[in-house]
Amino acid sequence: MASLKALLSALTLLALTVDASSGPGYSNYNYDLSGQDLTRLYNSPVMTAERMKRPLEGTSFILGPLSHSGVRVTLDDGSQWLIHKGGGFGLSSQTVVTDARHMSSAWRPVSSREFQGSKTVSDFVSAGGPNYNLFSDNCHLGSRRMMDQ
Repeated sequence: MASLKALLSALTLLALTVDASSGPGYSNYNYDLSGQDLTRLYNSPVMTAERMKRPLEGTSFILGPLSHSGVRVTLDDGSQWLIHKGGGFGLSSQTVVTDARHMSSAWRPVSSREFQGSKTVSDFVSAGGPNYNLFSDNCHLGSRRMMDQ
């Protein structure tokens, strides 16, 4: 039981280091789109989705849950967007969408799936969920739900 508590404490400390950024130099709430452009993005059909992982901020390795995950979607116009979640990532939802140009080179694909326009960006955000909880609704669980829809 003591080792489980130590592991949970370590996970909590590591989770607290997770930053909303997709890589160095990206700030919270740095909006690329608003208004009609944002609505258009949320209604855009997703052609392919890739589940992605990167090391936690301040580390250089990926080790199971000691990492950050999200889903990079490719739309019918060829643009790519990262949908991921974390504590403090968004205002009304902890699952957010950022332009994939903000992703650091540390992100690695884990799996991919063809959607051929059967789902929209909004469907992925909904599957990610509005809330964040390190143990019951974290980035890994959210990204798995996005891929399984």
